[in-house]
Amino acid sequence: MLSGNLLILLTIRGSRLREQPMYFFLSYLSFTDVCFTSTMAPKLITDLLAQQKTISYNSCMAQMFYAHFFGATEIFILVAMTYEHYTAICRPLQYMVIMKRQVCYGLVMASAVGPFVHSIMQVLIIIQLPFCDPSQIDHYFCGIFPLLKLACTDISLLVIAIITTTGVLSILTFVALVISYIIILWTCSSEGFRKSLSTYGSHITVVFTLFLPLIFTYVPMAASVSNDKIFALFYTMTAPMFNPLIYTLRNTDMRNAMRKVW
Repeated sequence: MLSGNLLILLTIRGSRLREQPMYFFLSYLSFTDVCFTSTMAPKLITDLLAQQKTISYNSCMAQMFYAHFFGATEIFILVAMTYEHYTAICRPLQYMVIMKRQVCYGLVMASAVGPFVHSIMQVLIIIQLPFCDPSQIDHYFCGIFPLLKLACTDISLLVIAIITTTGVLSILTFVALVISYIIILWTCSSEGFRKSLSTYGSHITVVFTLFLPLIFTYVPMAASVSNDKIFALFYTMTAPMFNPLIYTLRNTDMRNAMRKVW
């Protein structure tokens, strides 16, 4: 997953694709995937090889912060890419004016500021809680639900707040993205529909791969979700691993750029 995302990142940066807004966002998506998996994969591999699986309190808080930060950043970038796709199909005459480079940088900055605030809030929730011994996390990384299970206090209101914010926002964002693509494809002619589906089908696949496991994780009650690591494995490891394959195998421009650059 690391090599695939780095390949996309370096290919876009080393070719003329970087001048196009679509690939500008894709390069940042690949960079975010690299950072996202790097917050969990090294520790996971180390724990699989070690007999004693331990993590310090500070390292756990840092892992939770960066996991939320880069995970939320990926969602924001996917939203920005959807906006770019909508502009390209529905407002083609104003596309270059709307999606000028300053706007692209502004969307990327917003994709970092919003997740930063979200991640800080998650950490502030956890550091104020008292924890019981033994502090054994029933998960492969420091997620907020596994950590809440260790708290020696009533967490029912916190669970409701997290599900209401993260879970509901995930659903609303997913629904908004799906509606956007329905509008995009509905706007096209029959020939344009096939072209748009070929061009943006990879992005739609990534949206479903990331959002469905995320929704199943944060929408149900935490008592059942925190014991289920399968959904978390999908959006933390599987989605970033398949993103390079999805974007390269279905994208002629990316394949041609790879041949020229490499």
